[in-house]
Amino acid sequence: MSRHALPRHDPAAAAEALARHPVLGPMVRFAGPPELPDRGMDHFAMLLRSITFQQLAGKAALTIHGRVVDALGGAVTAPAVLAAPDEALRAAGLSANKLAAIRDLAAKAADGTIGLEDIDGVDDEEAIARLTRVRGIGVWTAQMFLMFQLQRPDVWPTGDLGVRAGWAKMHGEPEPPSAKELDLLGHGFRPWRTAVAWYCYRAVDMGVPGERAAGVQRTRARGGS
Repeated sequence: MSRHALPRHDPAAAAEALARHPVLGPMVRFAGPPELPDRGMDHFAMLLRSITFQQLAGKAALTIHGRVVDALGGAVTAPAVLAAPDEALRAAGLSANKLAAIRDLAAKAADGTIGLEDIDGVDDEEAIARLTRVRGIGVWTAQMFLMFQLQRPDVWPTGDLGVRAGWAKMHGEPEPPSAKELDLLGHGFRPWRTAVAWYCYRAVDMGVPGERAAGVQRTRARGGS
């Protein structure tokens, strides 16, 4: 466990380091620096949002999350969750499992079990160990919290299907690697694996360098505009 200031994701430094890689370099120039979004939420609110969003499409998740925030009177805090009636939270759209999960999150945040007040100062392994004590928070959810909330620079979510698919796309491979294979493949990218994961996501969302140009050429060859 570390209590000193830990390094945070640095988009410019990560892009500079990865620009020299034969596969990642073209992706860096194509997609730009790996800027991570800041949702402006405190740690508890972000974890509640993560639980609410699990296994839901974007629009439905946003709607339900907004209703949960309204049911809490706009105060997304552990005391507010513990005080809210089950009926109000279920009416907002939470399943029984998600309701149990955010109740557990609130209880463990309130009693210090997960130590959100000082989680910024602990290393990645300790932070994941703390967060996964909460019902409904697995390793992947904890890793997303580390990447996007704590802005840790070297998170490598090998179980993420998007990261695996993006890796295969960037490397021109027909099938994504397994989580175990991707774990080994990522070793050479320390301490920039958060940025590598970001580029994997972008490869899925945006395509890879040359892909769009090839698509245009195929369309023209078929007589398209």
